[in-house]
Formats: sequence, structure tokens, C-alpha cells
Amino acid sequence: MSKTRVKICCIKNIEEAKSAINFGASAIGLVGRMPSGPGPITDEEIKIITSYTPPPIATFLLTSETKVDEIVNHHRRVNTNTIQLVDGLENESYKELKEKLPGVKIVQVIHVIDESSVEEAERIFAMADGLLLDSGNPNKAVKELGGTGRVHDWKLSRKIVERSHVPVFLAGGLNSSNIRKAIEEVQPFAVDLCSGVRTNGNLDLKKLEEFFRFVEY
Repeated sequence: MSKTRVKICCIKNIEEAKSAINFGASAIGLVGRMPSGPGPITDEEIKIITSYTPPPIATFLLTSETKVDEIVNHHRRVNTNTIQLVDGLENESYKELKEKLPGVKIVQVIHVIDESSVEEAERIFAMADGLLLDSGNPNKAVKELGGTGRVHDWKLSRKIVERSHVPVFLAGGLNSSNIRKAIEEVQPFAVDLCSGVRTNGNLDLKKLEEFFRFVEY
């Protein structure tokens, strides 16, 4: 099995980005305005962090926008090399979005709730550049679009990984105590976490070090 990559999300500033990259992150997540959840920062702050981050590190803009033009405008304000769509794309207009943002990778979040989430993932395989499996619930009155700190049903995630033609990231309640089990059971391309390496909202270097030790075990 190839080495599992790591994306550290909810990065707040250049110092956090440096720490994540130095410990071995191959991607960082930068959270735009959200209806709920941790880690949102301003577009100006995202652009500063993006401009600092060297290739080949992937910079993910987490956007809650659902319309192509609004997603494009959000991206133009921040200049990341990847867009993470945390909600459903209106009319599943992936082709139009890619045409307007050539060279930018599109990763669609699938909130793993039940078997219908597997069906949703299968429908999107051919349209997005990657999938990210999280534990939110966009059907709630106040949408949960990530950052819940909850673990979902990894058996469903494994089904998605086995059927996917694109890279799959696993998120949702990951930390040093469960990461080995998560990798073994799901076998994702990459893992993604926020709260699992934070204390009082700040990136905790001891937790970060411990997490990477278990990932690389």
C-alpha cells in the first residue's frame, strides 16, 4: 500500500502553514465563509497564505458557494490551486466550472450519511478531480459542511474508495488514536483533519507530531 498523504485543514496563518508543511503535509485547507464549523478566515488571509505556500503543496480553498460564477469569483480572490466544494454544485455543472478555471483541481465533498452517499459519490466520479469524505450534514436547517469532529461509517467510505476512479480523501473525527484503524479500514489516497491536531483552536505541534508518527507507522 502506498504512503497515505495528509491534508491539514483550518490553517489560519503562515506560521500554521509552515508547521503543517514541515511535519509532512502535502496539502493545506483554507476555510472561507461557512454557515457553521471551525476555521473560517478572510479571503485576504487565504490569499496571503496561498502566496507563501511553495509548490508542490496543494492549497485548498474550502468554499460553501454552490453556483459556478460565485465559486469562480471566490477563487479569483484567493488564487489557490485547488477548490474544495463543501456543498453540492448547482446543476452539477463541473464541466462549466472546469472550463472557467482551467488548471485548478476540483475536489467535491461527500458527506457520508448512508448508502445514498455512496450513490452520490459514484455519480460524481467522472466529473470531479477528487472526492473528500466528511461527516457533515447539508440537510440540517443550519448546514453542517465539515469540521464536526465526528467519525462517520467507514464501511461506506471503503465502498466509495473501492469504486472511485479519482483520489479519495478521508476526513471526519480523525486523530492520532484512530488514524491507523482509519487508514487500514478505508485505504484512502489521503487523510484530512482539523480539530484532531488542535488545542483551543490553535495548531498543537505535539498533536501534529504524534499524528504524523502514527500515519507513517
